[in-house]
Amino acid sequence: MVAIANPLPVDPMSRAGDAFIAADVGGTHVRVGLVRGGNDPAVPINVLEYRKYACADYPGLADILQDFLAGLGGLPVNRGVIASAGYALEDGTVITNNLPWRLSLAELRARLGFDDFQLVNDFEAVAHAAAQVDASQVLQLAGPVGAPPRGPILILGPGTGLGAAVWIPSGKRSVVLATEAGQAALTAGNALEMAVLTEMLKTRPHVPIEQALSGPGLVNLYTALCAVRGGVTPAHSRPGDITAAALAGEDALARETLDVFCGLLGSVVGDMALLYGVQGGVYLAGGILPNIREFLIQSSFVPRFLNKGTMREALERIPVKLVEHGQLGVIGAASWYLDQTESN
Repeated sequence: MVAIANPLPVDPMSRAGDAFIAADVGGTHVRVGLVRGGNDPAVPINVLEYRKYACADYPGLADILQDFLAGLGGLPVNRGVIASAGYALEDGTVITNNLPWRLSLAELRARLGFDDFQLVNDFEAVAHAAAQVDASQVLQLAGPVGAPPRGPILILGPGTGLGAAVWIPSGKRSVVLATEAGQAALTAGNALEMAVLTEMLKTRPHVPIEQALSGPGLVNLYTALCAVRGGVTPAHSRPGDITAAALAGEDALARETLDVFCGLLGSVVGDMALLYGVQGGVYLAGGILPNIREFLIQSSFVPRFLNKGTMREALERIPVKLVEHGQLGVIGAASWYLDQTESN
């Protein structure tokens, strides 16, 4: 686990040494850092350079990384790690639902000339960083304040898809369970959600959780609600537009979409907390949630999180926090990579 360091205002050429590339690869953005291990136990990861790229602006990940490397003034870098959703096959190809282009570790190594380039699940990477975020960088939504009991921690976040991982303490070290929880079946908790789910099932035999709880999921929810509410023609086709209209009070169906989104999210998080035996806390990381934080606070998220029958008392003991640090994926990937190299 790591503490969170701010980017250092230094010349990376003078401080890099054994620096390497760490990248958080999402369906919409790629966040890339030049990082190195630190000597201070309180800040074991130093971020020397950090940039954010839009996936749609580049034909592939190699092009993004080459642009980043070109901006380092000739600094020799020959190793790195990427955090991405999906599964890596034996040939190094990554199967993922949300990237706009093919991802192959073997091709990246060859094109960049790296000696070592590794892959970690995106929320497995976040799990290596989230639980040690400074208190000023989190918003507590539910549960007791103070140090939680030592136990499994759930890290979850809706973005281009829905990612989730579980951090499990094990002696002096920890184990992180990467999941594809976003592909599990979406379930309904009230009549409106049942109608929305029925509408979604008209076009596909399986409706995964991320079909509703993600950026694209907001559009799916909005479109389904428009149909449920009498075949209204959707006025918005992008997640940001739906969110903006809802928060501004300009579109009643957009606001209802956010209501449904937050309620479903609370229910799903409560289910996962029970499924994974979470005791140490839940961290909602990244994605679209910081943009709707005030709405989320006032929504049905917490009541739905707790609405698990006799298990309510157990869930009331679990702190639920919104993490707002933008570099978690990069720092977590770097932490994971250093753990791997030190243990080998």
